[in-house]
Amino acid sequence: MKTVTIHAAKTTLSQLLAQVEAGEEIILARGTRPIAKLVPFQPQPAKRQFGALRGIVSVDPEFFEPLPEDELANWE
Repeated sequence: MKTVTIHAAKTTLSQLLAQVEAGEEIILARGTRPIAKLVPFQPQPAKRQFGALRGIVSVDPEFFEPLPEDELANWE
């Protein structure tokens, strides 16, 4: 992990961002004291919404009936 002062980061920001895009993490420091970390952005996965498939997917009443014995034996 590379440490860069704020002054150096101001002058080389585009190069630092290219390194971050390549997967490197960079610590920004004020003097010798670390104050921030540059890391690659990772978007959050979309949250699932209850009822999103309503009207698209349907379950027939047969789905809730017990399986026939021969098919049930195949699962064991």
